[in-house]
Amino acid sequence: MTRFRWTVFLTAGACGLLGLAAVSPACCPVGPQGKPVVNADQTMIILWDAATKTQHLIRKASFKSAADDFGFLVPTPTKPDLSESGNEAFPFLQKLTEPEIKKVPRPSGGVSCGCGAVAPKSASRDLSNDVRVLEEKLVAGFHAAVLEADSAGELVKWLDGRGYAFSPEVEEWVRPYVEQGWKITALKIAKSDGENVDPNVTASALHMSFQTDTPLFPYREPDFKQQTSAVGASHRLLRIFFIGDARYRGELTKDHNWSGRPAWSDSLSAENRTKILDLLGLSDADGPRKFWLTEFEDNWAYVVAPSDLRFARDGNQKVIHREPIILYVSTNSGPDVTPYLFAVVFVVPGVVRTFRQRRKSTNE
Repeated sequence: MTRFRWTVFLTAGACGLLGLAAVSPACCPVGPQGKPVVNADQTMIILWDAATKTQHLIRKASFKSAADDFGFLVPTPTKPDLSESGNEAFPFLQKLTEPEIKKVPRPSGGVSCGCGAVAPKSASRDLSNDVRVLEEKLVAGFHAAVLEADSAGELVKWLDGRGYAFSPEVEEWVRPYVEQGWKITALKIAKSDGENVDPNVTASALHMSFQTDTPLFPYREPDFKQQTSAVGASHRLLRIFFIGDARYRGELTKDHNWSGRPAWSDSLSAENRTKILDLLGLSDADGPRKFWLTEFEDNWAYVVAPSDLRFARDGNQKVIHREPIILYVSTNSGPDVTPYLFAVVFVVPGVVRTFRQRRKSTNE
């Protein structure tokens, strides 16, 4: 009887443990001599208002560098307004697009946002007639200077004269933007002091809003194979949360497809629209009346891109969601018999003993 009781007890305990375990659960970098800078992982929010031709670009980027201070250059077709944007919008959007968790029965039987450059220790105020400073300000932990130039060579000389590293690659990269009349925003960031400098740096989120005929992302970078190799940069992820009035697609040129792919795309509720505008410090009048969010993921290679990335309304307006995460749960054809097993093992024998004792005393 004792052996049987322990056998049943261990069996019931194992059933209980199985029940508990039933749920089982995915810029163009330039640095000082010998201290290169390259873009690492980047996450962007692009809010496009087609009615007003206004784009809001919120950048959350990281860099790999051996330099103590460095900066980067961001090209835009028109003069941007610069402000600080709270980082709270990024996890909120990530939460919206995360995969659904489904419980199912367990089967039976088993900115390039720009060009990285060495930041000057101090800025000179004398200006060249060929390079004009449209605005200077401190914003989101950056010292920002919005520049307008008549030639790429003069722009590079201006930057070089103020402590930014000069290179033919930067001049070649910036030339198309200068020729088209684009503005170049030079931003500099200083890494923390100390002997052991972390080569990975994450900058504060920066909000740039500007006028443009087409929503875009400055995707082009100089050819810096040696720099990427020097800092051990082999791969990176570019994530873009694009918000517009419909589902949009990213494109480079007719002959070159973009490597980015939509991971999630769907319309958002009015409540989520209000929340996003609030997190970005924008008003209800900013952006389209109805928000459609598309999240792009791009395993961004360290190669020279043929053009910048532009966005256009997608001919396919189907909803895209991530594949759900499947959690397998155990199924039972009937009620849980564990309590009854415990009753049989521990309660019934006691009742039987009591009954026998009483019967024995009665007979005596």
